[in-house]
Amino acid sequence: MSKRIEPVDKLVGQNIRIFRMAKGISQTELGNSVGVTFQQIQKYEKGANRVGSSRLAKIAAILKVPISNFFDNSASGSDGPVAGAVVTDLLISPYAVQMLKAFAKLPSDKLRRSLVVLAESIARSPEI
Repeated sequence: MSKRIEPVDKLVGQNIRIFRMAKGISQTELGNSVGVTFQQIQKYEKGANRVGSSRLAKIAAILKVPISNFFDNSASGSDGPVAGAVVTDLLISPYAVQMLKAFAKLPSDKLRRSLVVLAESIARSPEI
């Protein structure tokens, strides 16, 4: 019998990833903090492995978000637990959807990473 990924496990994993990245925490750092490997965090984030309740509580504490936010489709609570914009908030920015569509069509990860580095550099520029 093959293991089936349940939609709720995928949702929880995606939200763990969103909150982790919004906090600037690597998979390795999160894994070390909860006592698992970064590979296990990857499996959680993909929904391939279910996150146990006590481990989810630890992850929530480390990421400083209520556990209920992991089950929320928007990945952002009304009390603003994530510093900065979350993906759902970014999508309402002008040109965001167009940018994402173009970004997804880029032929390589190396090119996508280069574009991210360029955008981050421009965003930090004092001339803006």
